[in-house]
Amino acid sequence: MTDDVAPDLAPEAGAAPATPDLAGADRSLLGLVDRLAALLERSELTELEVEAGGTGLVLRKPSALRSAGSGGEHGFGALATPVPEAAPAAPAAEVARPSVKAPLTGIFYASPAPGSANYVHVGGEVAVGQVIGLIEAMKLFNEIKSDLAGRVVRVVAESGQLVKARQPLVEVDPL
Repeated sequence: MTDDVAPDLAPEAGAAPATPDLAGADRSLLGLVDRLAALLERSELTELEVEAGGTGLVLRKPSALRSAGSGGEHGFGALATPVPEAAPAAPAAEVARPSVKAPLTGIFYASPAPGSANYVHVGGEVAVGQVIGLIEAMKLFNEIKSDLAGRVVRVVAESGQLVKARQPLVEVDPL
């Protein structure tokens, strides 16, 4: 990070880097996203949009997603523009669906090797302790095991994409 970073975005004193062994650019990006998310949570803002060069990032609190569809009493509907990469807000019934969540931040892989079959697929069954994917973090591949048993309803995470800790990876209907 450079000296031109706003004080709220600078790393906290004594804070350990979130991902110490990632490549420099990846480490900086993940650190910046974590700091921006923390800044958003501490503020009264409902949405934070950042653009640098050809890259853009939009962070929204859950309340901003709910009010975006209705226009909300504060008029956030006009400010919240759809982002092509973002999934639409799920109906309340889907929000309650159990899911296996990422235990750490990193790159998710749905199969053990490129070109091989995915660990799980929609309609298949998953057992407690079964590997559902890999997350690469700090140059290590971590097996992600299911803590739920049931039928896979949706694979939320995309292979090769960044996932954040506690982000749903696979939604499951318990058997």
